[in-house]
Amino acid sequence: MAIERRLMDRYEMAVETMWGDDGIVIRLPEAADELPLAELMIDPEDVDELVMATLPQTSLFSARFRECAARALLLPRRRPDRRTPLWQQRQRAADLLAVAARYPSFPILLETSRECLQDVFDVPALREVLGQLRSRAVRMVSVDTKGASPFAQSLLFNWIAAYMYEGDAPLAERRAAALALDRDLLRDLLGAEELRELLDAGVLADLELELQCLTDGRRARSADELHDVLRRLGDLTAAEADLRCEGDAGPWLAALVAERRAIAIGLGAIGLGAIGLGAIGLGTVGIGDEHRYIAAEDAARYRDALGCSLPMGLPMAFTDPVARPLEELLRRYARTHGPFMSADAARRFGLPLERVVGAMAALEAEERVVLGEFRPDGVAREWCDVEVLRQLRRRSLASLRREVEPVEPVALARFLTLWHGIPGERRGVDALVETLGVLQGSALVASALESEILPARIRGYRPTDLDELCTSGEVVWLGAGPIGSGDGRVRLYFVDQLAALAGALEAVESPSGELHEAIRTLLRERGASFWNQIRAAAPTYTDTELLNALWDLVWAGEVTNDSLAPLRAVVSGGLGGTKR
Repeated sequence: MAIERRLMDRYEMAVETMWGDDGIVIRLPEAADELPLAELMIDPEDVDELVMATLPQTSLFSARFRECAARALLLPRRRPDRRTPLWQQRQRAADLLAVAARYPSFPILLETSRECLQDVFDVPALREVLGQLRSRAVRMVSVDTKGASPFAQSLLFNWIAAYMYEGDAPLAERRAAALALDRDLLRDLLGAEELRELLDAGVLADLELELQCLTDGRRARSADELHDVLRRLGDLTAAEADLRCEGDAGPWLAALVAERRAIAIGLGAIGLGAIGLGAIGLGTVGIGDEHRYIAAEDAARYRDALGCSLPMGLPMAFTDPVARPLEELLRRYARTHGPFMSADAARRFGLPLERVVGAMAALEAEERVVLGEFRPDGVAREWCDVEVLRQLRRRSLASLRREVEPVEPVALARFLTLWHGIPGERRGVDALVETLGVLQGSALVASALESEILPARIRGYRPTDLDELCTSGEVVWLGAGPIGSGDGRVRLYFVDQLAALAGALEAVESPSGELHEAIRTLLRERGASFWNQIRAAAPTYTDTELLNALWDLVWAGEVTNDSLAPLRAVVSGGLGGTKR
């Protein structure tokens, strides 16, 4: 996006791009004979503005805006029980975006920009790469070839697929919105790192063990690997080094010190000095100092930052003065730890708190670390390396996604049996009430209700218990569609929850006919009626016709009974019906 914006400003016309993990393809206008490398050398300070200026014109912004607006309930459904078609969501979101574009501080615009810049894009890593290009730590090489390389071949093939039907994209995805976002509000929003309730404590603990080389596969298995651990983590005591080794760390440490690849120093509140081992034998350790080992490459950093004296015999390259040594030590400390407070780093290096706070503030200004609320059990604001925080957020998100992933059928079956209490261990009316609380609203086969469903969940199930709940007015049953001529589905409800649950279900097709309407009118006007009263209201129909019409209304959920006796009679082959 930044390259596209930069080239559009240069050529004053649209420049099309396509990207993948292997590279970026750019289609220049016909008037352009070459692509100057200087146009791709974007300053790290300019990339944020270029990306934010281009973002509103992308389909990603439109799609994310639609999702954010839906989450904020700004795109309500006309029918809560119906799903809104995607094309309608796009159109309504596009209309909302056109109106919201007039208000730079509209919260959903800011949230969409934050989500794109933080959750989708990795802008800090882009700034880091651009900074390395500017400092020549990373080289950019221009190569002209007659034919495309294997990587470029695949990208060119994808170009055809991407632009063959480019004009068929939905209007809402292609519409450009010129948004004048409130940049100050957006920066405040992007800088708000209050993630204490969002980061997973288990993920944080696992990541800290990995960063400290305390997990399987990361421990040292030789003196050479232990040397790498010292370079990666910094100073370690003998006990800490032993925890990070597959074997005994003592002989390996002694070998590294003897080979001048590592040195031992003393860090503490009272004295600082060098520890000599074997032939080195130089320096003394103050009272209260703690013996720690560091890689020889870090000797100058610890000397300049902490005042440690160095043993003789080290190469000059390891003893030359280092620029900003304390910032380098603290940056490495941040890279190898989870969120931490300034007091933790000060205690680790035996430094005054003020020096650590000042050095961390400098690292924050360089966007190496961020200050916020990260630890789930924390009570104060902590420092965290930007890359460590990025890993925490990604892993926490992956952990949350795993929680909602569908389980294997075996696990689902095991859960369902436990959830429904199968096999039943409970007895009595109380057990029946708890079971109905789980089953209410479900369409249950009437013939299996008291022969399989309830007996499987309640030990010693008695039909009289269900009749007692029905006749007392606590439970009501409604038909949910017929199954053949002698069976159907029913739903059981507690009366106080009937209106909330039954209204949310899709209604069964209502029967129509003169006799059906007559029965509806009678029950609507008189209320609950006995069979003889219904019979008297329709004298011109036979008992069979009247009974069939009545059960049509029962299976449609319009008529019920104050007991299950008629239902039992029907599913057992009888006529069923006394009081309706």
